Amino acid sequence: MPRYDFRCRACGSTFELSRPMAKSDEPALCPEGHEDTVRLLSTVAMTGGAAAPRPAGGGGCCGGGCCG
Repeated sequence: MPRYDFRCRACGSTFELSRPMAKSDEPALCPEGHEDTVRLLSTVAMTGGAAAPRPAGGGGCCGGGCCG
């Protein structure tokens, strides 16, 4: 389930909620009980087992070309 970051406009606290994507835009109460909150844009960190493809070539310091 995705997590969303919110900031309370009344007290300035930042908090996180886990909720379904279908409810991502619904209002959220801050931990202090204030209703005036706004959802923050957050960065996404993606990790996985797939590596970036290696460039083709013979290797060496210049990618297989002729070095000086």
